[in-house]
Amino acid sequence: MTFKKLTSIKDLQMMADVIREDTISALVAAKSGHSAGPLGMADIFTALYFNLLNHNPENPLWDARDYLVLSNGHICPVLYATMANAGYFFKKELLTLRKLGTRLQGHPHRESLPGVEITSGPLGSGLSQASGMAYGLRLDKKKNRVFCLMSDGEHDEGNTWEAVLFAAKYKLDNLIAILDRNYIQIDGNTEDIMPLDSLEAKYKAFNWNVVTINGNDMEQILKILTKAKSNKGKPLMVIAKTTPGKGVSFMEGKYEWHGKPPKPNEAEVALRELHEKESKERGDWYLKHLKLKPVHVKSVPAPKPAAKTKTEKSKKKKKR
Repeated sequence: MTFKKLTSIKDLQMMADVIREDTISALVAAKSGHSAGPLGMADIFTALYFNLLNHNPENPLWDARDYLVLSNGHICPVLYATMANAGYFFKKELLTLRKLGTRLQGHPHRESLPGVEITSGPLGSGLSQASGMAYGLRLDKKKNRVFCLMSDGEHDEGNTWEAVLFAAKYKLDNLIAILDRNYIQIDGNTEDIMPLDSLEAKYKAFNWNVVTINGNDMEQILKILTKAKSNKGKPLMVIAKTTPGKGVSFMEGKYEWHGKPPKPNEAEVALRELHEKESKERGDWYLKHLKLKPVHVKSVPAPKPAAKTKTEKSKKKKKR
């Protein structure tokens, strides 16, 4: 369970898909939970835990660590899957998600799992907690950064905007918020339920630095978030436009998958699609993929490697 920083875009992309695979398996085992948001945010979580964050799985309370606050706690399956792959706990524990007595509760509980910074549940409270942490670190003259991951739907909550005001007043430039702009919440499209656009204009009006990115483009994520670490003068809002259910065709963009898990037969299709994507994008990837030891439930057969195309076979012969 040793943490290894990844610098290759291809390695990070593969890790993100393994995290998606582990997330799906955990949700099938739990028979409850949220699917769309976790799959959409897998690239962001991978970039943070495997490249950008200062953290130590062997010493979760390391004094020099960056703090990661998950405000929209319902997407915790992807947090747990990422932490397990980074080495915070053994991956087989992912299959205890939402079960009685588990450390992997339906919303993260700070005292249950080392490495979880806050207990989250009520939407809208995370940015307030993150702002308090950032302010406290500044008072203590510490250089740690605070990353707050949030949903777009929780901007319906007044508490969020109180935190926006507070962070701007105190110019908390050690605070980086990442907003999952996937346009869905449990009852439908955000713009139908409580219109939020333009969030970029709103945050600028509240005196934040703002940047908008493609939250499923690993190269762009690394480039922008690396720059974000040197943010100065104001708190920073990164609006990450993501596809909910990313990587699984029958989930992508559909709000109906906000709050339900896949059934075993649906998970089998989802895992096969992820494997086909990896095969198409990264060629001879399967053995490397297996070394990352994705978890599987007995009710969902592990996909087998896709058959090699004629082009791949001819390339292999030429190498010989």
